[in-house]
Amino acid sequence: MSLSSLFSQLGLTANAAENSPVIDVPRERLAELATRIDREFSLPLSLMYATDERATSQSYYVHVVFAVDAESTLFTLRASIPATDLTYPSLTATVMAAHWYERLIWDQFGIVAVGHPDWRRLMHHQNIPAGTFPMRKDFAWNTKLNYADEPYPMHAVEGQGVYEIPVGPIHAGIIEPGHFRFNVRGERILTLEGKLFFKHKGVEKLLEGKTPAEAVPFVEHVTGNMSVAHAIAFAEAVERICGTQISERAKVLRSFLNEVERVAMHLFDVGNMGGMGTGFTFMAAQCFRLNELVRRLGVDLTGHRFFRGAVVPGGLSRDISIDALKKAVEELNRIEADFKKVIDIAYGKDGLMERFETTGVLTASTAKALGGLGLPVRASGVDRDLRRERPYAAYATFKPTVITQTSGDVRARFDMRVQELAVSFTLLRDMVAKMPTGSANVAVTPKAGSAYGWSEGWLGEVLDWVRLDANGTIERCVIRDPSFCNWSLFGEIGPGNIVPDFPLCNKSLNLSYSGTDM
Repeated sequence: MSLSSLFSQLGLTANAAENSPVIDVPRERLAELATRIDREFSLPLSLMYATDERATSQSYYVHVVFAVDAESTLFTLRASIPATDLTYPSLTATVMAAHWYERLIWDQFGIVAVGHPDWRRLMHHQNIPAGTFPMRKDFAWNTKLNYADEPYPMHAVEGQGVYEIPVGPIHAGIIEPGHFRFNVRGERILTLEGKLFFKHKGVEKLLEGKTPAEAVPFVEHVTGNMSVAHAIAFAEAVERICGTQISERAKVLRSFLNEVERVAMHLFDVGNMGGMGTGFTFMAAQCFRLNELVRRLGVDLTGHRFFRGAVVPGGLSRDISIDALKKAVEELNRIEADFKKVIDIAYGKDGLMERFETTGVLTASTAKALGGLGLPVRASGVDRDLRRERPYAAYATFKPTVITQTSGDVRARFDMRVQELAVSFTLLRDMVAKMPTGSANVAVTPKAGSAYGWSEGWLGEVLDWVRLDANGTIERCVIRDPSFCNWSLFGEIGPGNIVPDFPLCNKSLNLSYSGTDM
């Protein structure tokens, strides 16, 4: 369906916008229209965020973003929220994917989604006292706050033989902090709930007033395992605002680094699931060894193990020679050959496969309802990948084969990683064989405006919204890591399994704690 047809059927008129349609709607109709878009047109809710516009209109705005994959674009419903009455009808009752976004908007701005079923503070129960809203414009980034430590009542189940198991937030390894509460009977998990957001860094607040170049290191450090994907999404948003056309070479190099990052993380996850999740430590030893070789390759290509500092607005911070790229492909070919030997052994172990199969099942309907993204939902049959749906960088030319599974269990998520690795290795060889010549960077002339930028990281969709002011500095930047959307899936795949399978379910998603907490 075309955007014009959609707007016509809904009786909407889009405002002139820099890069994507924006439709102003009364706050009273926001939930109604979002519900129709979700149910009648099956368009996924991609993002919700708020902005403080009191300086110009004495109001805030709530923005609800939908994807139109058929046209490779996004559009936004925008509702004005008067500063004297910070309320609007909640979307969550009918558009479940809005549930965390609305709680986040309350935490950040104090805007209340009336009728939301769960008003526990999502983000700031540990760090920010009640009544303090850090994304308002009159809140200074260096404000000293008292420790909050507000109560966060966890869900509970009562009954004979039912008891609770607490896990975390401090864990036995180098994992980030997260608290998990099991209600169990015997070994069987009845409910599983996570309490996250111990890692608030204030990134979105810190970005205000910075130039895009100054912002890049903050964006890259949002989460430790997806630096390239985050940098690409941010850089492309800035380039859309500024009307910057980067070179074909820079586009292909960005895609190349994105695929190398995917290889690194998929190798790690295969080892983590097969070795650390089940005790088949051969898998961990071999896949972590291969992951380390990719990390060293990152140093050779970009000067950094996690490819930081490479992707910047305008292209890349430095070119990568064709000789270096060919050597990288030679090393990747060796890694692929070794990995095939390792995975043949894994698939030959019936005990390992039995642990994977029918464990941690996620249905396609649940994945869609909760707004899940990326590999975990493709393993449940949701056929969506932004490299195909909304091509960015060089993916319009280098088209990936999009892999899906249908069983939605740990085995499906394991198989997905194995098969996606094969796709990435093929893409990497093709990119180097057809690498364009030319400059890897062009100048970016700052201008005022706003735009979305996106990428498909190894785990799923990264989506940013950037607004630059007249000085070319950041007035507001929204960063959405896929883990923010996928943590809700975690509570759905745990129940029904036994407690020893909890780590396996967890590792099959491998979500970022830090990436959810801006």
